Amino acid sequence: MGNKLKQVGLISIGLIAGVLISLNFSANAQKEASGTLPFEELRSFADVYNAIKQGYVESIDDKKLITHAISGMLSNLDPHSAYLDAESFKELQVNTAGEFGGLGLEVGMEDGFVKVISPIEDTPAYRAGIKAGDLIIKLDDTPVKGMSLSDAVKRMRGKPRTSIVLTIARKNTPKPLILTLQREVIRVQSVKSKLVEPGFGYVRITQFQEETVADVVKQINKLFTVEKTAGKEAPEPLRGLVLDLRNDPGGLLHSAVGVSAIFLPAQTPVVSTDGRTADAKRQYIASQEDYLRGTRKDPLRDLPAGIQSIPLIVLVNGGSASASEIVAGALQDHKRAIILGTQTFGKGSVQSVLPLSNNTAIKLTTARYYTPSGRSIQVKGITPDVIVEETMDGQSHEFLREGDLDRHLENDKEGGADTATPKPASKKADEEAKFTPIEFASKNDYQLNQALGLLKAWQIIKQQ
Repeated sequence: MGNKLKQVGLISIGLIAGVLISLNFSANAQKEASGTLPFEELRSFADVYNAIKQGYVESIDDKKLITHAISGMLSNLDPHSAYLDAESFKELQVNTAGEFGGLGLEVGMEDGFVKVISPIEDTPAYRAGIKAGDLIIKLDDTPVKGMSLSDAVKRMRGKPRTSIVLTIARKNTPKPLILTLQREVIRVQSVKSKLVEPGFGYVRITQFQEETVADVVKQINKLFTVEKTAGKEAPEPLRGLVLDLRNDPGGLLHSAVGVSAIFLPAQTPVVSTDGRTADAKRQYIASQEDYLRGTRKDPLRDLPAGIQSIPLIVLVNGGSASASEIVAGALQDHKRAIILGTQTFGKGSVQSVLPLSNNTAIKLTTARYYTPSGRSIQVKGITPDVIVEETMDGQSHEFLREGDLDRHLENDKEGGADTATPKPASKKADEEAKFTPIEFASKNDYQLNQALGLLKAWQIIKQQ
C-alpha cells in the first residue's frame, strides 16, 4: 500500500476515527509514576516552550501550547493513543451508546488530507458511495490541506438536515468527486438478523456497543422462535447460524466478551491482556463479572437452550478489528466455530481511557491482548479456517490494516516481526475501478453463500 496512515484521528463525525478499539474506562488517571524525572529533557522542553512564547510570529496562550504538547506526546507513541479534549471525550462516551450526529465516517489524516478509513453502514456517507481510502480534499469551498483533523471534523459536524459539499480524491479516478451530503443524527443499529434460508439464521454485528450483547440475544431468540399460525406450517427449527463480523471495527471489550459467552460454556477463557501495570495483566472469561457492567440483568439468561451446540460459522475480513478479532479468536481456539473469509485487521492492543481535569482525558495503549491459546493478534490478525474471497473470481476489497499504520506495535509473540499475511498483487486500475464491495446478506454475497453451503455439509456429516 502506498503512503501509510500518518495520524489516526480521535473522532470522526461522532465515531472514534481509525479503527474502533477495545476500550477500558479507568476511573483514576492519578497513577504513581516510577523512577526519577528526566530533568535534562524537561529543561529542553522548557527552553522550547519559552522560545515559542517569546519569538513565535503570533501570540499563543499557555493552555493551547500545553494541549499541543500533550497531544503530540501521545500521538507519537502509537496509532491509537491520543489526547481527548472535552468535546472529543464527551463524544467518545456518546459513541459507545450507539448514537451521534454527523455524516457517518471513520477518518484519519494522511499527507494533510482527511483519509476515509470506513463509512458506517446506513449513514449519509455510506449512501453517497464514499469508500475506504478516499481523501477528502475540500469541505464546501475550504481546502482541507493545513487543517487539523479536529478542525476538519468540526466542519463536517452540524445540525441535522443541513448540507455540506465534500470534494474527494479517489485512487484511479482522474477527476475529484464532488458530493453533497445532508447531515443526520446517526443511530447505529449494531445488530441485525434474518432467516437467510429455512433452518439457517444470520446475525450481523456492525460494532460492539453497550447494548450489543442484549441485542444479539434478542435477535437469536427471534431466529429460534417457532410460531404456528392458522393455515400455515411452522418454520423449520434453526439448524445452523452465521455470525457476520465483516467490516466490524470493534468497540467495547466487555461486549466482545459477552458475545463470546453467548456461544461458549460458562467460565471459558475468552481473552487475556498483558501490559506493564498489574491491572493490565488479567484474563477475561465467559462470566457475568466480565461482560456485565453494574447490576443489570444478565441478558444471557434469555438465550435458547440450543445456542451453544448449534453449528456456527463466523465471517471475517480485513475490516474485522479489535473486539471482532477477540470474538473470532476465542471461538476459533475453542473450536466452537469455523472462521471463514479473509485475514482480519490485526489490532491486538487495548486502550485505557484515563479521565483528566476539565472533562478531558487521554486514550492510552496499556496492554496487548491474546486469544485463549496465547496467540497475539497484533499486526497478524486472525487467519480464517477457510479462506474465501469476496467474489467467485477471487477479488476482495483492499483494506487498510494495522501493519500499515505508522508506529504500530509489533507482534511480541512472533519475534517482533510484522507477520501479516502478504497482500495479493494489486489489481489493474481498470479492474479496481470496476470492483465494488458486495452488499452483505444479499443474494450476491459470495462469502455468505459459501458459509451456508458449509453449514449444510456440516448437517450431512452430523447425520452420518
